[in-house]
Amino acid sequence: MTDGDRRAADEAVDSVLVALADPTRRQLLDLLAAQGETTATVLAGRLPVSRQAVVKHLAVLDAAGLVTGHRVGREVRYAVRPAALDATARWMAALAVDWDRTLARIKRLAEAAERDARGSGSG
Repeated sequence: MTDGDRRAADEAVDSVLVALADPTRRQLLDLLAAQGETTATVLAGRLPVSRQAVVKHLAVLDAAGLVTGHRVGREVRYAVRPAALDATARWMAALAVDWDRTLARIKRLAEAAERDARGSGSG
């Protein structure tokens, strides 16, 4: 992976995390995942916010690659795009693996230091 590719991937993850930081946007994703493709009007009927607020939230989710909208007649129908979530989940899993390795190394060092301290205290 080139530096440019890595930066683009980092920016994509950043935009997903920013989009998911808002509880209304998370609710929208949950509703879309449960209902499948639907309109902002239908989504607004399920949330305590206006249709205009839903459209703004959907624009943020779209910019992050989490949803897609396409026109059907006079309506725009939205659906979840899982690829951005999958990429973010892979990043989080890799981060968790790194932390697990680091914590295991710290544990081994602490246990070795404890054994050494017990061993040198008996002389």
